[in-house]
Amino acid sequence: MDQKIINLYDEYTHTSLNRKDFLAKLALLAGGTAMAMSILPLLENNYAQAATTEYADLVETQITFPGVDGAVKAFAARPKGTKKLGTVLVIHENRGLNPHIIDVARKVASEGYIAVAVDALSPFGGTPADEDKARDLIGQLDKEKNLQNYLKALEYLRAREDGNGKAGCVGFCWGGAMANNLAVHDPKLLAAVAYYGMQAKTEDVPKIEASLMLHYGGLDERVNAGIPAYEAALKQHKKDYKLYVYEGVNHAFNNNTAPTRYNEAAAKLAWSRTIDLFKQKLS
Repeated sequence: MDQKIINLYDEYTHTSLNRKDFLAKLALLAGGTAMAMSILPLLENNYAQAATTEYADLVETQITFPGVDGAVKAFAARPKGTKKLGTVLVIHENRGLNPHIIDVARKVASEGYIAVAVDALSPFGGTPADEDKARDLIGQLDKEKNLQNYLKALEYLRAREDGNGKAGCVGFCWGGAMANNLAVHDPKLLAAVAYYGMQAKTEDVPKIEASLMLHYGGLDERVNAGIPAYEAALKQHKKDYKLYVYEGVNHAFNNNTAPTRYNEAAAKLAWSRTIDLFKQKLS
């Protein structure tokens, strides 16, 4: 697919571009409305692809924990058994807690961890089925309260009786930015993995104690623009980090429900590196 079309969809999902204007621009790039409508399903997420693996040996629950202004909802999964395990906070994209992120949490749990995927839209009653509405609600979140809710999620994870007290996080897109932010604000965080997420402020880098792992798609010009300054600050302050740029792949390359952006080879390599870090820091 034309990279200009993929870039347009990225603009639509990450800026204030509304659906009407997005479809009009898509029609121009595609050569007409009919062609645009045939392309659209290839751009949008297909959650039928989310649950691609059976996880028979997991215990899955819907949980809540105390947030800033009330209970925060989350999906939790862990392997069966009584062994105390490392814990991982899974942070969704800017469309809320959807089937793809729930599947990611299951994948984390299947690797031998307690995985908790928070619904950041809990203050609005939870993630709606309409992705555009979810994106709009993400923009309405109080940033400081939202950050505090995620910090409370890490406290909850470390306090779980079935956990070993060690916590890490992995986030995607909007959640990748949050993973970087949590590394700044939680000195007890042991590992933070950010997939194609905006970088933390360079002036905040000295506060980072966690081991960082940063995954970027080579074609993701919008997010990648912040890499040089962030990496320079990480090097300057001698932080423990690994940074990978996967050439020729797009933003959201890990999302197997996004057919035009998903890249199986890059996703598998990034995932193996992510789990290796968790094994080193959380087990």
